[in-house]
Amino acid sequence: MALIEQNVMVTTKHGKCPSFAACPDAPGQFPGIILYMDAPGFREELCNMARRIAKHGYFCLLPDMYYRLGTCRFDIPRRNDAMSAVIKASMNSLTNADVVDDTGGFIAWLDAQDKVKPGPVGCVGHCMSGCYITTVSARFPTRMMAAASLYGVNIVTDKPDSPHLLVDKIKGELYYGFAETDGSVPANVIPTLTDALKKAGTRHTLEVLPGTQHGYCFSERASCNPVQSERSWAKIFDLWERRSEEHTSELQSHSFIS
Repeated sequence: MALIEQNVMVTTKHGKCPSFAACPDAPGQFPGIILYMDAPGFREELCNMARRIAKHGYFCLLPDMYYRLGTCRFDIPRRNDAMSAVIKASMNSLTNADVVDDTGGFIAWLDAQDKVKPGPVGCVGHCMSGCYITTVSARFPTRMMAAASLYGVNIVTDKPDSPHLLVDKIKGELYYGFAETDGSVPANVIPTLTDALKKAGTRHTLEVLPGTQHGYCFSERASCNPVQSERSWAKIFDLWERRSEEHTSELQSHSFIS
């Protein structure tokens, strides 16, 4: 499938956020998807993920979430302790509140695009963005139809803005794919999150992928597990498609009743 690709500048209340956007080069409009990056930041590997999402019939926006810091680019194959320290500092420069603010800008930008289908959007986040997809689903309950987290971190914390405390506000549906071996996810996270989701009655799927490590969806990492990566992506595409169809049906039903 041919794609329309462009580097764009998305305005937020904190400035201009360089981003990558892709959608099918075909007639019609496509549901919007926000791809939140992982800690190593904006790079071609993520652009390829955005292209994959677009080829499934979506308009995908990949923002450079470190835009407040300037232009941060990390040569991941040459990663060493010094680079890891800078990556960690960049990750820690973001807050849940920052990402909520930025997401307001991302959604407004998507709403302004002729090729984006009006209505709810979806999102997916890796690593550090597992907490963000949860938070924005709660803060934008009528806009986030379906959100996915791949080996997400900081979803359950002891802070007052811990994302798991917000799941009762989520009206969309969530997918969480955790790695079987992940030193970034303490043992209490999965049971605590599971309990919170069940108590809130939040629609969700939460699974631990056997034989996986943190980063199992990234083809350029040693931890890549192609089989389980495809399993997670299949679940995510099914979620987005199903929720999009449900929204269309609801609109048609409302129109008929009216």
